[in-house]
Amino acid sequence: MRRYLLPSLVALAAAALVGLLAFGISSESVTGGQVGRLAPDANVALPVLGSSRSMTLNDFKGKVVVLNLFASWCDPCQAEAPILERTEREIAHDNATIIGVTYLDNSSDAENFVRDNHINYPVVRDITGNFARAYGANGIPETFVINRQGRVAALRRYQLNGSWLKDTLPRIIAEST
Repeated sequence: MRRYLLPSLVALAAAALVGLLAFGISSESVTGGQVGRLAPDANVALPVLGSSRSMTLNDFKGKVVVLNLFASWCDPCQAEAPILERTEREIAHDNATIIGVTYLDNSSDAENFVRDNHINYPVVRDITGNFARAYGANGIPETFVINRQGRVAALRRYQLNGSWLKDTLPRIIAEST
């Protein structure tokens, strides 16, 4: 009996770890501490990249907003830029948009990133990192989908792939259109 105790405990611990990992991966766009809550800092004005203007999330009230935190020096951000640009063209007619938020990035590097990746959606600057921290961001890229009522409806805490947006956005866009 005693010789089976250690292997049984190891197997039990492994099963528990696998279960926790599976729960964390499957529930990421459903939980994450922010989902269901009002989007933080919706009235905070952030400077528009390459402009003297500023904008807030409240400027997009009534729209579905895909808020993407990125930086020019981030390789995964480079990889997801074409996905976001393509998605912007696909959702624009649904009263939805992408908003890019540069995170602790040099202005000229961010402008080059936007130009090189042919980004046509609005991009604002989070110069201090406070905006990203209000969302609980702990790295980049991170993407938050905000519904028409101003609530975080989904999030992804690492690099996007095309399937996550294609699976997530139709449901949120269809709500109260």
